[in-house]
Formats: sequence, C-alpha cells, structure tokens
Amino acid sequence: MKISTIVFDLDGTLMDTLQDLAESTNYALRAYGFPQHGIEAIRSFVGNGVRKLIERAVPQGTENPLFEEVFRTFKEHYVAHCRDHSGLYAGISEMLQALADSGYRLAVVSNKLQAGVTELQQYYFSSWIQVAVGERPEVRRKPAPDMVLQAVNELGADLRETVYVGDSDVDIETARQCGIPCISVLWGFRDRDFLESCGATHFAATPQDIVTFVQKGLE
Repeated sequence: MKISTIVFDLDGTLMDTLQDLAESTNYALRAYGFPQHGIEAIRSFVGNGVRKLIERAVPQGTENPLFEEVFRTFKEHYVAHCRDHSGLYAGISEMLQALADSGYRLAVVSNKLQAGVTELQQYYFSSWIQVAVGERPEVRRKPAPDMVLQAVNELGADLRETVYVGDSDVDIETARQCGIPCISVLWGFRDRDFLESCGATHFAATPQDIVTFVQKGLE
C-alpha cells in the first residue's frame, strides 16, 4: 500500500494529556460537590470525547440534573488549562519532523473540543501539522469516519493512500469505518492485550516504528 497521508489521534498518541484531563474533570466535580476520581479511573473514561468523559465521571451521568453545568465548568477549565501538564511523548517531535521532511501530509483528529485541539496544535504541532479537526457540531465524533474524512479533505489528500494512527479501540473502529489501516501505538491509554482484543494488527512500540511502517507501506 502506498502511503502519502497520516492522520493521528491526539490524546494518548501524540500527547500525554491525562493529567490535565483529570484535573479539569475533578475541578468540575468538586465545584458541584461530587466525588472525584483517581488518574487510572480517568484513563478508563477517556476515548469517546469529553462529554462522554464527564458522563462517566458524574454520578448518574447525563441523568444527573447538574450534568450540563458540570460539563460547562469542565470545558471552561480545560480550555484554560489544557497545557498545564500536557506534553509530547518522547520521540514524537522527531517522528513528525522525519515524516514532514519526507513529504507526507499530516493531520490530527480528536474527540476533544475544537478549541482545545486548536490550542494544542498551534502550540505543539504548527511546524508539521496544518490540519487539526476536533469536536464540531457539524462533524460526528469518532468512531464515526467524519473527522478523518474532514481532515483528508482539508489536506486535499487521497483516502486510499491514508493510514490512521491511534492508541484505543475507538481509533481502531474509526479506521475500520474509513476503510483504512490503523497503526496502534503502545505508549498510550490502552495496553496491547486490550488493543489486540479489539482487532489491532499493526503495533508501534516507539514513534520511530511509525516512520518505518509508512516508508515500507502496509499490507
């Protein structure tokens, strides 16, 4: 398979954002007197967008009469604090530089709010990644294919030459719905056994492995 375009997930793939997600979640929970959650619980809650994160964190989820207020408080806090503790995983900048230098088209897609995705893209990835698609009213969240298709369209790329890179079951399903291969990274929020149980077939133990995969092509 010829590869000209790589679309990346953000949280758990390019960046370790777990601490900031946890702190904003617990800030919102504290504000309304709800129990807080440890970092591993928050890890298990992420992957389907921040609304689903808060639904899982709030007692009774969306049935709680204060849910929308907690969610609003979370969003306000997270947009203001999304870079407090977050950062690129080791080797990511070198990987992106190598791909950009080789002429690959790069994009990032995330179920995170568009404002947060834009903030992180501009601060961390503007040298390599020009297209960043986050949660928008007109674009369905992953695992629907819309975000990837939107990114490929904005890049002017060919979906048939695109590979998706992520760290979760949501990412595997997103790639499947797009009809493209998925490279699953092993440094993110889910482990290999879980990813294999979800159908993962290509694994990157280091960011350099992604460069090797795309240069050789995927079967």
